[in-house]
Amino acid sequence: MSYVRIAAIVTTSAALAVSATASAQDPGGTLAKIKRTNTITLGVRDGSIPFSFLDDRQRYQGYSIDLCMKIVAAVQKHLNMSGLKVVTNPVTAANRIPLMANGTIDLECGSTTNNAERQKQVAFAPTMFVIANRLLTKKSSNIGSLADMKGKTLVATAGTTTHKQMTMLNAERKLGMKILVGKDHPESFLMLETSRAVAEANDDILLAGQVATARNPDQYVIGTEALSVEPYGIMLRRGDPKFKAVVDSALTDLYRSDEFPKIYAKWFTSAIPPRGINLNFPMSAQLKAAIAKPTDSPDPAAYAVK
Repeated sequence: MSYVRIAAIVTTSAALAVSATASAQDPGGTLAKIKRTNTITLGVRDGSIPFSFLDDRQRYQGYSIDLCMKIVAAVQKHLNMSGLKVVTNPVTAANRIPLMANGTIDLECGSTTNNAERQKQVAFAPTMFVIANRLLTKKSSNIGSLADMKGKTLVATAGTTTHKQMTMLNAERKLGMKILVGKDHPESFLMLETSRAVAEANDDILLAGQVATARNPDQYVIGTEALSVEPYGIMLRRGDPKFKAVVDSALTDLYRSDEFPKIYAKWFTSAIPPRGINLNFPMSAQLKAAIAKPTDSPDPAAYAVK
């Protein structure tokens, strides 16, 4: 975008984190911090295809990045700034909420589930995607459902709602599974690929991305059993209504525009980098409903199609 000056800067120092924390607690909130520093910091993911990932030129891009940049443009316009520096700060599933809460990042542009527990710590923009948790397995394993995983090894990514859910279901259903924990989504898939785990539990769209970019995509199958329905949202700090109003307005305007279907098609039904794969993931009825009536509700029932 020509109206936003972008700087690919990784901010990881403790000093910057402390400074960001102090800035985020200013009376003016996030907008005042951005105005004063001429900087907005985006939390980004290395391997959450197609939401936020590094391409073959080590640039962050994806569906969530595109939506966040629309928010950046709206913030710049709201503050009447001529230029706004965008800083990218890599985050993981495990540290994204602490880094948001302590002021290190201003927007988290990844693939984060909005739920009631997380809303006690952070806030969310209007839902940008609706997913179901499923199992990914090798076809040769003949795993059809979670019940087939009794006594077997499963992997889930650290810090995700899926990991928590699998731990609970393992106990509730007395499955006796051994649950391995990947530090990120690529590591979780690697454990499945190398047969250290029989199945990977994750969000269906992330599993679709992993299969599409795998060495041998035909070896894998995504299960049909939906273990949960969850909304994804761009995360921001809790208790900052002025900033949230700008964020919510930016996305609501985008959702109502002719541009949004094009952005969706760019990442979910077209060839995407770095290997030109196509996820062939049409917009679901649940997402269409959420786009028609934007909401930041964490309740899965709010996304049921009537």
